[in-house]
Amino acid sequence: MTLDFLWYIPNQVQPGHRGDDAVADHGTLDTLTRHARALEDHGWDGALLGTGWGRPDTFTLATALAARTTTFEPLIAVRPGYWRPANFASAAATLDHLSGGRVRVNVVSGKDDLGAYGDSEGDQAHRYARTREFMQLVRRLWTEEAVTYRGEHFQVTGSTVVPRIQPRSEPHGGPHAERRHPRLYFGGASEAAERVAATEADVQLFWGEPLDGVRERIERLRALSAELGREHEPLEFGLRITTLMRDTTEEAWADAEAKVARMAEQGERDPIRAGAVGQQRLLELAARGDVIDDRLYTAPGRYGGGGAGTTWLVGSAEDVAKSLRRYQDLGITHFVLSDTPYLSEIGRQGDRLLPLLRDRADA
Repeated sequence: MTLDFLWYIPNQVQPGHRGDDAVADHGTLDTLTRHARALEDHGWDGALLGTGWGRPDTFTLATALAARTTTFEPLIAVRPGYWRPANFASAAATLDHLSGGRVRVNVVSGKDDLGAYGDSEGDQAHRYARTREFMQLVRRLWTEEAVTYRGEHFQVTGSTVVPRIQPRSEPHGGPHAERRHPRLYFGGASEAAERVAATEADVQLFWGEPLDGVRERIERLRALSAELGREHEPLEFGLRITTLMRDTTEEAWADAEAKVARMAEQGERDPIRAGAVGQQRLLELAARGDVIDDRLYTAPGRYGGGGAGTTWLVGSAEDVAKSLRRYQDLGITHFVLSDTPYLSEIGRQGDRLLPLLRDRADA
């Protein structure tokens, strides 16, 4: 089984994201390049770059890091509405060409400060209908020429994106050995989001839910793919989660509890993200207990942890690898991990955790 392991590079104006200790020059190109090159040196495939108004432009950062690295693959988070599909398809095709096929794309439909950049949207159904069209059109522009498309939200006439994206062999082989275009990652837990994922995404990303929740969602998405007549390669699945790994199990839990205690004193939840269906699923896990599935820690969500910081896998390298293998057994093949301090954890987890996971994948 082919597995992908990505990290997270903070794309923030203010330092201290999720307790990161990097302050001086934390957002400079030299510092962010150190992250990307450390990922290359320690066995990672690339990293997710976050997006949102009030943060540095994600695509610009991805381009700069691709230019300073040789194997690093940026997973570029983009929003329909911030980008129009033809403009984005062209930009991504250009970067994919210049970087030798290293672009990955995470399409984000969650709420943002839309008015600040001149966007508007209706209800949830409208938002995901627009996302569906965005993904359909971007994929067609990457794989077809002279595209004419007439949707409710987007239209193009006789559009051909250049340079053309060249099919490439996947570096790790696997069931889909030929890469026709950058993979389209997608998240979302609502019914509307899952219908988009089942038909249009290449990879569905889950937050750090318990195993039973992930199993249920994978089964439902596979059934939806068949029911809705998916036209692409089978949907793949990914996990985006915090991995708090220490030398011993006891040390890991002591550090995790100390971090949560600090969060309880000062943490504030993001009010925009907190209303999302997927985020609510994570926040409700605390009712099942502070620890689920042996080492999925739910307490951070009660004290301000959001997104990938809502639940943590806690333990030694062997503990965390065992938990991630259980997700792999359900069908997860893409892992987006992180912990703070971001830079030093790239090396620690790359050197100690990834070999345990890759050895099993290669067996």
